[in-house]
Amino acid sequence: MTVTLADVAARARVSPATVSRVLNGNYPVAASTRERVLRAVDELDYVLNGPASSLAAATSDLVGILVNDIADPFFGIMAGAAQSAIGEGASGRAGGEKLAVVCNTGGSPERELTYLTLLQRQRAAAVILTGGSLEDEEHMAAVAAKLTKLADAGTRVVLCGRPPVRGDASVAALTFDNRAGARRLTDHLLTLGHRRIGYVAGPADRTTTRHRLEGHREAMSAAGAAEGPTVHGSYDRGSGYDATLELLRREPSLTAIVAANDTVALGACAALRDRGLSIPGDVSVAGFDDLPFSVDAVPALTTVRLPLHEAGARAGRLAMATEEAQPGGIATIPAELMVRASTAPPRG
Repeated sequence: MTVTLADVAARARVSPATVSRVLNGNYPVAASTRERVLRAVDELDYVLNGPASSLAAATSDLVGILVNDIADPFFGIMAGAAQSAIGEGASGRAGGEKLAVVCNTGGSPERELTYLTLLQRQRAAAVILTGGSLEDEEHMAAVAAKLTKLADAGTRVVLCGRPPVRGDASVAALTFDNRAGARRLTDHLLTLGHRRIGYVAGPADRTTTRHRLEGHREAMSAAGAAEGPTVHGSYDRGSGYDATLELLRREPSLTAIVAANDTVALGACAALRDRGLSIPGDVSVAGFDDLPFSVDAVPALTTVRLPLHEAGARAGRLAMATEEAQPGGIATIPAELMVRASTAPPRG
């Protein structure tokens, strides 16, 4: 039976007019009400019918790019490259460019699902999800179900720097080899002679955090080295600063610190300097991602390079179907160790 706007209104406990306002986006609606309406749309799998749906056809000119934080260069570089590739390969209904919309979730799982629901309702031509995913079984199942619905409706779905969706070859995935990159980075410090290594990790509930930490621990274990202290925090400079102070409190004799990413590493360097310690003379510091500022840091930051621009551009081409996905839909993008001046053998 066809689901009607009235059915959505009844499920969301609002008037049909409110549902219409939320779906058309032409009138302010309270955030809590909007979320309730969109949840009802999702649960009932409601799609507009009639003339209004002409803007939401499967051949629409809309492409959604989901990011955690557009101000973070990790996401900004991928989103910008994807948008450029989408423009270069575009052939919209009228022969013009696709409308690539960047959806900033702020790391909120609720907002991620909301954006996917909106893009499904608009029958987006393609959806690109960037970065790691939240390790919550309920949320992961909800996202997988949503992506399957999008793909089944003709929307091309691309994951960029995100683990693949289990059992769904219709979703193309470009996944970063975070584990191998982390192993190489820690191996580099071990080869220099470091054994007392602290680790500033990202949020404990993110796949990227887990994979990088696993790679670090694998390298420590293979070398027969005792694992040093680990502190979790956000992927930002302030977290790196606070976590480094905590690491030094726990183990003042640390000779090296591995940071979750380059931004966190900058915070670690600042904390060490404020404690009167030199880099790398007293403590070596290493990051991850090789963001543009890393080579200009003082000292230049040893890190792991992820080809963010290349991955974003490739995701854009996959979204536009100007590049074919790998067999099975999954391609692993290697990580490259970049040795610079922030790491050196420990003193003594």
